[in-house]
Amino acid sequence: MKILVINGVNLNMLGKREPTLYGNEDYRALIKKIKAHAKDSGVKVKCFQSNSEGDICTAIQKAYNKFDGIVINAGAYTHTSIAILDALKSVGIKTVEVHITDVNNREDFRKQSYISLYAFDKVIGKGTDGYLIAIDKLQEALKSNN
Repeated sequence: MKILVINGVNLNMLGKREPTLYGNEDYRALIKKIKAHAKDSGVKVKCFQSNSEGDICTAIQKAYNKFDGIVINAGAYTHTSIAILDALKSVGIKTVEVHITDVNNREDFRKQSYISLYAFDKVIGKGTDGYLIAIDKLQEALKSNN
């Protein structure tokens, strides 16, 4: 089983950006945590981060016929990008949406998610452990489809 983990705009600034909201764990530590969990779960994982909406769409398109699932935290693009939604729809890969913070208890604009229109599930407000939960949800969903 192969899973692509996509991190969008400003996720590379973890540990520096608003640590009271996002914590002190930096991006490198997050990737290390994701890879360790994937290895323990018997899943192959590739991690990708970009601050560019187009690069995220391209990564999704390149995942077609190569990955079984996608975990995505698009950052602020979650609330604005129909292009990322359309890319996800075009490849038809099972997807779980992740948010480190509880977006439902933040600014009103963060409650709108275009990605939720496609993703079969989402994990919000669990910190960076949300990525691990999302990987587990994908693994369970993909196994039940076989």
